[in-house]
Amino acid sequence: MADEDRDGAVLAARGWQVFPPEPAVADWLAHIRPRALSLAADPALRAAWLRHGGTWFAGVNLLPNDGAGRLGDGPPLAGRALDVAQRLAGALPLDRAQISVTYPGYPGRDPAESEAAHGFRLRRDAAHLDGLLPVGPERRRFSAEPAAFVLGYPLTEADPGASPLVVWEGSHHVLRPALRRAMATLPPAEWRTRDVTEVYAAARREVFARCRRVPVHAPPGSAILLHRLTLHGVAPWQDGAQADPAGRAIAYFRPDLPGGAEAWLADP
Repeated sequence: MADEDRDGAVLAARGWQVFPPEPAVADWLAHIRPRALSLAADPALRAAWLRHGGTWFAGVNLLPNDGAGRLGDGPPLAGRALDVAQRLAGALPLDRAQISVTYPGYPGRDPAESEAAHGFRLRRDAAHLDGLLPVGPERRRFSAEPAAFVLGYPLTEADPGASPLVVWEGSHHVLRPALRRAMATLPPAEWRTRDVTEVYAAARREVFARCRRVPVHAPPGSAILLHRLTLHGVAPWQDGAQADPAGRAIAYFRPDLPGGAEAWLADP
């Protein structure tokens, strides 16, 4: 079995995989890291993207890379994690990377944030499924932005307790069948119109009961690949945890998946 096939089997089984540092990623990172961190430090962008009492810079689709992950005249993104992702999902153009940065004290509380929402962030790491967007004032959930995968590249050194990514191992095996059952009465072309708020909430509770919560720590140069239906979040910053002065920063890619919600809920 080829290495990419073996890694793909691991991803399909447990829903996440960390790939060790390799030169291709280091070369790409050396080019994009200064720009990414300068964007996260820009006062105007911070005014637009800081959340949770100034403890998280959301930075969605902020890095101006092209579809190969290339920034300016730098190298394209390469490496084993991308190879595995593209073997499973196809050679899709990458979206502009999110520059996600957390800081000591995460999660603070925004003035407009409810006590329940803040408590969920503290107790359940703000566990969520990318692609299910909260719509309208009642924040009803729809499969509006199905992504092919979630691919993260740590940009800075950070202790394991510095608000790591958290995954629920095997959660895609719970969420996929639950969401597919919710769609069963509609033709696939209309799946994105189905309100799955209650179904998703119930499936997420099942995930918390059945699936192992795994904090994921990885150094710069490594890569983190998540199955598109893996429940994940960000842990609170632990007392005494240290990180680069720029914060705990990760660049995330979530390329659009052709085929919409039907492809999003298909195997693998």
